[in-house]
Amino acid sequence: MSNFRQILSEMGEFGVFQKCLVAALCIPNFFTAFDMIGQVFIGMSFPHHCNTDWILERGPNLTEEKQINLTIPMKEGKYESCKMFMPVDWDLETIETYGINVTTGCTNGSDFEVPKGTSSIVTEFNLVCDRSNLIEASQSIYMAGLLLGALVLGQMADRFGRRFVILLSLFVVTVFGFSSGFSPNVYVYMALKFISGIASSGILLNGFVIAGEWTDASKFALCTIVCHVFFPIGLMVLSGVAYSIRNWRSLQIVLFSPLVLVVGIFYWLLPESARWLLTQGRKEEAIKEIRRAAKVNGRKVPEELLDKLEFEAVSKGGSILDIFRISYLRRRALIMSSAWFGTSLMYYGLSLNVGNFGLNIYLTQFIFGAVEIPARVGSLLFLQHFGRKIYQTAVLLFGGCTCLAILAIPKDLPVVVTIVAVVGKFASTASFQSVYVYSAELYPTALRQNGIGLNSMFARVAGILAPLIRLLVIYHDILPMLIYGSIPIVAAGFCLLLPETLNVELEDHTKLKDIEDKTAEMESSSNTGKSTKM
Repeated sequence: MSNFRQILSEMGEFGVFQKCLVAALCIPNFFTAFDMIGQVFIGMSFPHHCNTDWILERGPNLTEEKQINLTIPMKEGKYESCKMFMPVDWDLETIETYGINVTTGCTNGSDFEVPKGTSSIVTEFNLVCDRSNLIEASQSIYMAGLLLGALVLGQMADRFGRRFVILLSLFVVTVFGFSSGFSPNVYVYMALKFISGIASSGILLNGFVIAGEWTDASKFALCTIVCHVFFPIGLMVLSGVAYSIRNWRSLQIVLFSPLVLVVGIFYWLLPESARWLLTQGRKEEAIKEIRRAAKVNGRKVPEELLDKLEFEAVSKGGSILDIFRISYLRRRALIMSSAWFGTSLMYYGLSLNVGNFGLNIYLTQFIFGAVEIPARVGSLLFLQHFGRKIYQTAVLLFGGCTCLAILAIPKDLPVVVTIVAVVGKFASTASFQSVYVYSAELYPTALRQNGIGLNSMFARVAGILAPLIRLLVIYHDILPMLIYGSIPIVAAGFCLLLPETLNVELEDHTKLKDIEDKTAEMESSSNTGKSTKM
């Protein structure tokens, strides 16, 4: 698409139209933060012990302290959370005199020590003791939704358009994010979150791309970072809203209700990518969008330039398989997939452990959100100065080392642990920002969303594994963080094998056609040779 750059120059490479588009596409990322990290608050755990109201039949006037003392065993000076003394048919006096020695699990649910008006899916669905793994399972199921979304919606965007997928994703997140606040049980909640995760993946993968494809290659990184910087702003707002609204159902409804207005506005105003339209052979629609953009920018594109606009309908059959058919794309895809996997494992390993660093969860999450802003904005400067390859390698290596450093800090120093974790979150966020920019520049327009979708699949696999890796703590305390830190370091080494894309013009089509032409020429030459011999 050799003269599309000329058209961008004529209509304005980064005028009012592009700036408004980038600003608008920041909004979906703001709400995606609620969907992805909201369970940190919605799934909050509280001190609890087995429900032992059976003893009140023997002594209805027992104080809560006396009831717990008679029915809950102690271990290391603390009452057990998931064990109780087995109910007996003795009278209260006998129980007080001899006590009960046989223990059992919580046979009648658990009682939680929660402030008035506070609830979470843990307290409401009794996700403690033998059901506590359902918390990690629900987060992993959500990540599985992100994985499926990366697989399906990336290809849909290349086939049906960026605009269609963004609108569909916004609608689904609105409906299912809102509906999850009415879940009657944890299984319905997980199913709704799974579908919402599919849609969130569509937003994350397509919002920045449609913005970048409307600008010059030199502005692609800027568009990506500006769009994504609203994700941490969403995290900070999430902390404040969750602090104010402690009931998880009310919180869920409040967080996703405003999206109804966003979907309506986007339906009327969001443009399609002219680059994508041209790769589909839809020249007239592309010209219409170009004229619209030029009008907003106060410019006019010469008609003769529009008439000469080049296009090839080559991407209608494009798929992930096309990436693996071409050696240079296959190599890039595999290396970037390792980078996405390591980045995601590190990011979610730290983010989902926010309640285990020893400080107030609302404050820690707010700090985690705040530190992402300089990490994302700073990435623009460092990517432009050091290039994509060196920066991507550096942040993966630094982030992995930071996770390993947490293991060396004593547990009785929660402030120090939190500070180091915040530094690790900074590095993992910078790495996430970099892989989005780098990946988008490594693939041609015809397969860009397929490529990013493929890489994002590996990130979502890491997201699925991150909560489950936390369960390894039952074998040894260091195992989860050891894994979170080691894999990014390995991925950093692979990134050194990638090409540099700084200030390189975006590729619109694959070199597959050139390869096929060369193959045809070789076959033709071979046939000619045979004919000559005959």
